[in-house]
Amino acid sequence: MARYTGPVCRLCRREKMKLFLKGPKCDSMKCPIERRPYPPGMHGRGRIRESEYMFQLREKQKARRIYGVLEKQFRNMYKEANRQDGITGENLLRMLEQRLDNVAFRAGWGSSRNQSRQFVRHGHVNVNGRRVTIPSYQVRKGDVVEIREKSRSMIVLRHNLDTLDRVKPPWLEVSGEGFTATVRDLPLREHIDVPVRESLIVELYSK
Repeated sequence: MARYTGPVCRLCRREKMKLFLKGPKCDSMKCPIERRPYPPGMHGRGRIRESEYMFQLREKQKARRIYGVLEKQFRNMYKEANRQDGITGENLLRMLEQRLDNVAFRAGWGSSRNQSRQFVRHGHVNVNGRRVTIPSYQVRKGDVVEIREKSRSMIVLRHNLDTLDRVKPPWLEVSGEGFTATVRDLPLREHIDVPVRESLIVELYSK
């Protein structure tokens, strides 16, 4: 399975903002963007020629990196969002939020989306009573996502549930001592708190 294996903090520096890709480290002074708030590379502090295309590209890259999606997969999701009824940009963000690894992150099981994705890949998550190991699996309204019984004693999982003070989105109901999450409804745009201007992504792919 293809995935990004390079330095994660470099991605945040490229977008000139924290994307919270490394969990607790992003909230500490160890975060590299605190010391070097400029893009990486020898020209990072040079003057950048701004353009309409640059803003559109940066928004697309920001969304990809926040959710951990590669380019081909992201483009396919855009095509599917464009075929659906409604506003394309909102459809795209809704599909990204409905990914199983993102649901595990929103439920507070993982300190980051990368860690939540690992939980799913290693078979620690059930959907409607069946084990699902595909991070991109799209949950639906009424689905019950839960940590497997054998996995609930994991130290890292217990630590995250005890220490993470993450606000749960209104479309997700967490119960059962935090091990069960029910998809109450599909996420609305006002419930998605990612700093992304989806209209610029639509403009980029519409060219």
